Amino acid sequence: MAITFPRAALTAALLASVAVPAHAEQVFNRIASFPVATNLPADKDAASVTSAEIITASEDGMTLVYSDSPLGGIGFVDITDPKSPKAAGALMMDGEPTSVGIAGGKVIVGVNTSESYTKPSGKLVVVDLASKSVEMSCDLGGQPDSVAISPDKTFAAIAIENERDEDLNDGQIPQMPAGDVVIVSLKDGAADCASIRHVDVTGLAEIAPEDPEPEFVSINALGEIALTMQENNHIVIIDGKTGAVTAHFSAGTVDLAGIDTKSDGALKFTGKKDGVKREPDAVKWLDDNRLVTANEGDYEGGSRSFTIFDKTGKVEYESGASLELEIARLGHFPDKRAKSKGVELEGLEAATFGDQKYFFVLAERASVAAVYKDTGAEPELLQILPSGISPEGGVAIPERNLFVSANEADLVEDGAARSHVMIYELAEGEAAYPMIRSDMVDGAPLGWGALSGLVGDADKPGILYAVSDSVYSMQPSIFTIDASSKPAKITAALPVTRGGQPAQKLDIEGVTLDGKGGFWLASEGNSDKLVPHALYHVNDKGEIKDEIALPADLLKGEVRFGFEGVTMVGEGDDATLWMAVQREWKDDEKGFVKLVSYNPKSKEWGAVRYPLDKVDGGWIGLSEITAHGEYVYIIERDNQIGDNAKIKKLYRVAIADLKGAEIGGELPVVAKEEVHDFLPDLKTATNGYVVDKLEGFAFDAGGQAFAVTDNDGVDDSSGETLFFPVRIEAIN
Repeated sequence: MAITFPRAALTAALLASVAVPAHAEQVFNRIASFPVATNLPADKDAASVTSAEIITASEDGMTLVYSDSPLGGIGFVDITDPKSPKAAGALMMDGEPTSVGIAGGKVIVGVNTSESYTKPSGKLVVVDLASKSVEMSCDLGGQPDSVAISPDKTFAAIAIENERDEDLNDGQIPQMPAGDVVIVSLKDGAADCASIRHVDVTGLAEIAPEDPEPEFVSINALGEIALTMQENNHIVIIDGKTGAVTAHFSAGTVDLAGIDTKSDGALKFTGKKDGVKREPDAVKWLDDNRLVTANEGDYEGGSRSFTIFDKTGKVEYESGASLELEIARLGHFPDKRAKSKGVELEGLEAATFGDQKYFFVLAERASVAAVYKDTGAEPELLQILPSGISPEGGVAIPERNLFVSANEADLVEDGAARSHVMIYELAEGEAAYPMIRSDMVDGAPLGWGALSGLVGDADKPGILYAVSDSVYSMQPSIFTIDASSKPAKITAALPVTRGGQPAQKLDIEGVTLDGKGGFWLASEGNSDKLVPHALYHVNDKGEIKDEIALPADLLKGEVRFGFEGVTMVGEGDDATLWMAVQREWKDDEKGFVKLVSYNPKSKEWGAVRYPLDKVDGGWIGLSEITAHGEYVYIIERDNQIGDNAKIKKLYRVAIADLKGAEIGGELPVVAKEEVHDFLPDLKTATNGYVVDKLEGFAFDAGGQAFAVTDNDGVDDSSGETLFFPVRIEAIN
């Protein structure tokens, strides 16, 4: 008998983690995402690369303005209703906008017009916010980077970087001409070009003192400008009224322990780096005496940390690797950056909401924003928010309880996610993200990511097992998930080994129980990379006991996209593995893929054909198969992200109809029945864009279904992993 669950019940289940208990704490949750490409002018190709980098808000908090360097303009977003942001157009700047600020009803824009690295130039452009038109501009005499507006709106400070050529002398400085800081007076938001003063900051840093490279500026209530010089590893304090340098100091170094230092397809937080230059990027004042820096690093540094200094240079707090390790627990650590600068903390914002001071740290390579409570002493990490790909800038709007991140990466050329602006609201409730995170083991995070297959424990409700794919080819593992926790917890990782060593040349995309305490694993394979299409039988210790190669008749038609799931049907000698092939192989009729069977006892292979849905744009394929009751359940999805995503569905096929025919001959076509559409789930889960890789689905021992997405190991991905219970509309 079929049991039907209304959509309202499903939504309630998905949003259980954000239900509001009595006297709940206030937390930030994402309420909307805005794709920057919707602001493209009518005369631009829809596939033009766009970006949201530095972002600011109008004084009434109703309009966002961001710099868009690839477009060569600034974009506007109407957030009168922050849960439904609207495109408000773009304005071209006749150059490369690098930063924006707002004073009154005017937008102050730094625009790079440089002819070359050796002939830098730029201008300060004033835009009327109401009419979105350019009112005036001032020549800055160099290439601007950061722009800051004083709290009293009487002046602006501009970091003139005159950036180095990274291809010249391996990027080493000095590379002239030197940069400086420009101070310009403002009146009713308009700039007084005649008032421009250039502040000389040469001769201050220990590193290339003749070639300061100003990076970022921030101004406190006293009118003091904090300036970072990233490549010089130096911080300068300037009196904004007089232009005098009142203090300066080295950003110093930090020793890091318990970090991953190898980009090797494994997450091992056992390395260390000593004496790493901080090389700060963004800086924000926390009050009139303390400032915080995001130490992204450049060509010689990158401490993976943020630091709180007083304005004499005394270190009040050093985060070290603490934030990076918490990010790793969420599956957001980018292994490809491990040997370099890790998560790359780059952007900052600070603001007071009610009577509580917060600051926000943006991790460019991890695609998250960390929320800290500023205690005046050691800050308290409150949340880690999922952002779009590569957050660059952020702005707080405390009077509306909003925080906004601007995410610069646009992967349109790869057919992937566009640049987005993400909007978060501070309200009573519980954090919607993360939906899954790992435990700490012996003081280190249990590293994970790219979850690609899922199966429930045979006896314990709420316990599931997941595998990760080729992103972590040097550390294949079977993860234990406790779904009864909120968020769900990854409590253990069982290494998959061969001969006592981590097994290599695996691309695990599917997992199922063998009924004896061990597992069967399906490896998708990639012959171009010498990764075989295969099945692996592992025992309860993770040791590979059997490796089953695909039969020659099947491999004749092989392509890159192989097994994406595996499940067991039947018992004893009749126990048969069924695998879902993701895409059409060479011998498949277009629109049909194979479900392949293998009986471990008889060693017989077979297959049926499965009809795919039709889709406009991209491709469609299978990403999971799991047996439950009288059916196998199959995830069918397209490879599209955001608004382009159309098909993320769950189908079922009756096990009685799975009669595998001889491979190489005529294969029967099975009938499928749709039982669930995941698109509403993915849109609702965290109010972000729809991620493409819904790859895991399983039932636990109690019959509860769960789904999980693959975050690609944060490689050209936002890194978000969605793990959630599913109420399907029809279940036997």
